[in-house]
Amino acid sequence: MIRGVIIGALLLLFGGLRLPIESSLTEQHRSAYFHQARLGLDLREQIGQLGFLAALSGFRSLVADVVFIQAHVAWERTEWGRVLLLFRQATTLQPRSVLFWDMAAWHMAWNASVAALHDEALPNDLVRRKAQREYIDLGKDFLERGIKNNPDRPQLYESLARLYKEKLQNHAAAATCYARAAALPGAAEYDNRFAAYELSFAPGHEREAYEALRRLYDLGEHERLPTLLTRLKFLEEKLGIPLYERIPDKEK
Repeated sequence: MIRGVIIGALLLLFGGLRLPIESSLTEQHRSAYFHQARLGLDLREQIGQLGFLAALSGFRSLVADVVFIQAHVAWERTEWGRVLLLFRQATTLQPRSVLFWDMAAWHMAWNASVAALHDEALPNDLVRRKAQREYIDLGKDFLERGIKNNPDRPQLYESLARLYKEKLQNHAAAATCYARAAALPGAAEYDNRFAAYELSFAPGHEREAYEALRRLYDLGEHERLPTLLTRLKFLEEKLGIPLYERIPDKEK
């Protein structure tokens, strides 16, 4: 008990010394899209009194890292409810950590959803599929909230695109996410290409997809990859593009 009081007092003292420095950084955080963590009573109940004091005292990143490790351990034990709880804590403490949001979404939308689909403890297939979809939606929510906290980072847009493609089969939404990623500094070279690929699989977007793929094709040999050529030829046939406007057959 005494030890806990001493540790708490030291943490609060250190936090007091940090306050003038942290207040001077507030405006910089806002300009960097940093949405400061909301350290309320709910979080205190979740991470314990000492952890809460540590977060208040400037050790937020350290507490978040510990929580992240705990989430990994919970994943190894397939304790999906605990994984969800811990990642909510970690992302609240460190909302500018792309890794935390990305891993949280991956565990929910991929690992937990697959586990739910094969969970024999659930009464029937309908319930299993409902649980699967709920986990996918949780993963999607993590990515959407992560993007709100990191609108300048392309990685979470890419992850959301993969979720739309692989888990929801929504190719139009996937294309939009890849396009948004491509517009950001530091985006991967393939984001523009993947946006066009996904659009080519979206019903009702054939003309738009054809034009996007053709623009990439016209950039030169480095863009003329097998998937691009295959999708472009497919759309030429589907749209009835005049023969003289089509790409050479040798590039099928």
